[in-house]
Amino acid sequence: MNLIVNGRSHTTTAGPLMTLLYVLREELGLTGAKAGCQHGSCGACTVLVDGEPRRSCLALVGTLDGASITTVEALGEPSHLSDVQVAFNEHYAAQCGFCTPGMLLAATALIKRKGGPVERDEVVEALGGHYCRCTGYVKILDAVVAASRGERLGHMAPPTLEVRGVEP
Repeated sequence: MNLIVNGRSHTTTAGPLMTLLYVLREELGLTGAKAGCQHGSCGACTVLVDGEPRRSCLALVGTLDGASITTVEALGEPSHLSDVQVAFNEHYAAQCGFCTPGMLLAATALIKRKGGPVERDEVVEALGGHYCRCTGYVKILDAVVAASRGERLGHMAPPTLEVRGVEP
């Protein structure tokens, strides 16, 4: 099986009935997609397959030969986050972060598919199968709408690392 993951071609030795989630996490070391319910109900394992959100815990690699897979690791880099990642940060839309990768990818697909600003009801529908135990969803909805409109709050500080107790 050949998969194009985050723009790079990978050949997997996994059998055709192995899940994409397994291949991503165990063979490729991409741990952004989370193993939540393992039944396709929670959305934590969501990735984009040829640009569309899919539950990687249900997607069998035998059906994905040649497919283009995008994981959260490809959305942005620490020094240059995607608009959706910035909006989630600025709107405090993530708590523990377990569900966040799946929501980021589903939101990214919605905004790209729509090609412009999205309305709250569209976000509710697009994220309807994503469960978060930490938030009330209001900030998540606000973040996706803001990202679709290119709105920035402007208070996101660049990531910094502080090491205490270590002499240079």
